Amino acid sequence: MNRKYRLSTALDVDDILMECTSYAIKLANEKYKFDPPMTIYEKDRWGIVGTRIDSIYPYFSDAEFYRTQPVYEGAKEFVRKLSQMTEVFVCTAVPPQFMGIRAQRIMEEFPEIPADHIYMGARKDNIHTDILFDDAMHNILSSNAKYPVLMRRPWNQEATGMLAVNHYDEFLKIVEIIAESYSAKPSGSRPKKSDVVVLVGPSSTGKSKIAARFLADNDNFEKLPSYTTKDPTALEENEWYNYVSLDDFRNMCDSGEIFQSTMYAGHGYGSKKADIDKILAEGKRVLTTMDICGAMSLKTQFKNVTTIYIKREKRALMANIIRKNSSVEDKVNRLAALEYVDKNAALCDYVISFDDYGDALEQLNEILK
Repeated sequence: MNRKYRLSTALDVDDILMECTSYAIKLANEKYKFDPPMTIYEKDRWGIVGTRIDSIYPYFSDAEFYRTQPVYEGAKEFVRKLSQMTEVFVCTAVPPQFMGIRAQRIMEEFPEIPADHIYMGARKDNIHTDILFDDAMHNILSSNAKYPVLMRRPWNQEATGMLAVNHYDEFLKIVEIIAESYSAKPSGSRPKKSDVVVLVGPSSTGKSKIAARFLADNDNFEKLPSYTTKDPTALEENEWYNYVSLDDFRNMCDSGEIFQSTMYAGHGYGSKKADIDKILAEGKRVLTTMDICGAMSLKTQFKNVTTIYIKREKRALMANIIRKNSSVEDKVNRLAALEYVDKNAALCDYVISFDDYGDALEQLNEILK
C-alpha cells in the first residue's frame, strides 16, 4: 500500500499497556480483605468518591507499585504489530519521582519503542500524532490527534460518540482502516458481496428508519438485534433492542457472549456473534445499525463487512435530538457527540447524504444491489 507518510500513534501506559487500576484493586483486596472483594466496576469515575475504592490511591505514590506493575496479556505483541503499521510514541502521566522507573520499564518491556519516543507528562494535548490511544476521557476530548481513540474502561462509560474500543484487535483494525483512508483507492473498485452491512452514524440520523424500510423490501436480509441496558420504559418502543439488566449485560460481555459493546449516554449496547452466525447459516445477509465503534468490532470479527455512513445536515440532527422522548441529560450527551462523529465518515466504505428517506433508500439499494 502506498502512503504519503508513515502514520504516528501515541500510546498511554497505565490501563493501556500496563495494569494500573486493576493492579491497585488487587493489592487493596489482599491488604484489607474486603468482603466481597472490590471489582473494577466500582471505579466508575475519576477522583476521590468517598467509598472503599479510594483505598487504591496510596499505591500510586509507591515506587514499588511502578516497579511491579504487570504488563497486560497481549500488550507486547500488540506493540510489535502496531510498530509495523505506524511510528509509535508513548505519552504517560506519572509522578516526577517515578519517571525513571517508568521509562526503564517501558524500554525493557517494549523494545520496539525508541527511547526518544517516550514522553512524560499529563498534557497530552501537546502531543501531535495522527492517533492517540488513551483510557482517560479528558485526554481524548482535549487531544490534537486527528483520531483520538478511547480504551473502554468502567471510569469512562459516560463517553459518547467518540471512537472507542474494547480490545487491542479492535484498535489495530481502526489503525488499518485509517491507513487505508490515507491511500488512494483504485477508481471504480467495489468490495465483494458483503455478508454483513452496517449503517453507521450519529444519533437521530434516521439509521433505523432507513434499515426498516430497506428490510421491508429485501427479504434476503435480516436485521441483527442489539442488547441494551437502557430501561425500555424510558424509550419509545423499538424492536431493534432486547433489554437486559446491567449485571446480565456485563456478564455477557465478560464471557464473550457479546463480542462488541459500546456505551451511549451511560447505557450499554452490544451484539452477539451467535446471532450473526445464525442469520448467515440460514442463507441470509445481515443488516444492522451501530456506532463507529461497533462497526469496527464487526470488521475485526467478520471478513465481508460493508460500512455505510449515514450523513445528515447538522441542524436537522439537532432538531431530531431535541424532539426525542428522552431525558435532558441524554439529549445533552447526544448533542455533544455531534462534534466528534462526522470525522468517522472517512473510516466507512460509503457515505449516504440525504434530505428525504426515499433518496437514502435509493442510494442504499444502489450500493448493495
